Amino acid sequence: MLTTDTNPLDAPGTDPFEIARTAAAEIAEFTGVAHHDVALTLGSGWGKAADLIGETTHTIPAQDITGFSAPALEGHVGTLRSVLTPDGKRALVIGARTHYYEGHGVRRVVHSVRTAAATGAKTMILTNGAGGIKEHWTPGTPVLISDHINLTADSPLEGATFIDLTDLYSKRLRDLARTIDSSLDDGVYCQFRGPHYETPAEVQMAKTIGGDIVGMSTALEAIAARQAGMEILGLSLITNLAAGIQKTPLSHQEVIEAGREAEPVISALLARIVEAL
Repeated sequence: MLTTDTNPLDAPGTDPFEIARTAAAEIAEFTGVAHHDVALTLGSGWGKAADLIGETTHTIPAQDITGFSAPALEGHVGTLRSVLTPDGKRALVIGARTHYYEGHGVRRVVHSVRTAAATGAKTMILTNGAGGIKEHWTPGTPVLISDHINLTADSPLEGATFIDLTDLYSKRLRDLARTIDSSLDDGVYCQFRGPHYETPAEVQMAKTIGGDIVGMSTALEAIAARQAGMEILGLSLITNLAAGIQKTPLSHQEVIEAGREAEPVISALLARIVEAL
């Protein structure tokens, strides 16, 4: 296991997929679970879902697994959990997300997704807390991600690797989610580089090019999940209206508070979706 501040994903000439397989083998050794069926990355406001989807049989500090780092953001718990669902499936719950703005490179951003795929997971659920552009979305509203616009000017794909992103956020899974809550709206997620919040002009740009949600995660992870052959469900918790739509200044504390208030409801929703998979 990795116990120093060095990260093999940063070394030139290394294979990120081999490192993901190593991480998956370590998870299997630690948990005694050879195969996981579904993986969930729990962003701001979604954390309680891990307690509701089943019995947590093992909890691992993420930094104890090769390629992972401790989370840099309040609201992320920094663990990997193996959860046994009531129907006997295994869920890998990722509470340690590396954000692009941390400056560690895209390989580290998508390492959790590639590791999840290497554990056997065929479904990847990506959640986040984000800003809403549609004015009727009040803080605490969960929204299905129907598509994304990647504004990072980066990609987890390396070399001449061409991956089709049609139906990246599975319509089948979105339809399934709506059988749980028919009121769920959807929208196009725009990933900005961060860590600064978007300016009002940037929000208007995102709106003009077809965006409905703005945030700093998810899109790069979704691309990596598609490359790994996973089916993807994306969910945003609208923690605030985006800059210029909301008339008051934005703050991370506002995001945390909105997440705490909405957490019981949206976590129960996510648990029911996982149960229906």
